Amino acid sequence: MFSQLSEAKAKMAQRKSRSDRRVDLIEAARRAIIRHGIDRVQLSHVAEEAGLTSGAVLYHYPDLSELLVEAQHAGMERFYEQRLRQIAAFTDPVAKLVLTIRSGLPTGPLDPEVRLLNEMGGAAGRNRVYGVLLTSLYDRQVSMYQSILDTGAALGVFTLTTDPLTISRNLVALEDAYGYRITARHPLIGPDEAAELILSYARTVTGNDLIH
Repeated sequence: MFSQLSEAKAKMAQRKSRSDRRVDLIEAARRAIIRHGIDRVQLSHVAEEAGLTSGAVLYHYPDLSELLVEAQHAGMERFYEQRLRQIAAFTDPVAKLVLTIRSGLPTGPLDPEVRLLNEMGGAAGRNRVYGVLLTSLYDRQVSMYQSILDTGAALGVFTLTTDPLTISRNLVALEDAYGYRITARHPLIGPDEAAELILSYARTVTGNDLIH
């Protein structure tokens, strides 16, 4: 009986260890992509970042491309899933919209998730999987904004100058454009300046001062 329990615990510990190792490898792959570029990153680069042999990496991810896709997906979670969780704490459409705009921008030029997205964007024309991932992220972000705008308009908080879908697409496009400017180290556009520029557009199209 005790031997069976010990064996079961050992298997559970092994599964946890393997799961943790995969998480570590995803983080190592993200660092390798940023360091070497998504088109140039190799198995040895990921192994070096993880402090493992190439064989150990392949044990958990026999296909390097699968690992690179998972690394990208982990970075993308911040700009949809995490934002949804953040705005769920608010009922006021103004608070939701302001928070969504601010949380969609890089924290600075070295923001790792945004640098990953930039890498993926550059490769999307050559890699169908990356193109699909970015399109999916864009569509979900548009839907997130549209839901906020629809609610605000229904409550009479927003007076929209055009349809919510058009506004939402423009908001996401502005996020992308100013996010790139920040990571490209534009001397006059940082996270605060970019947020204010996007909010300026949002104020115009919602008829709301968006003070929160």
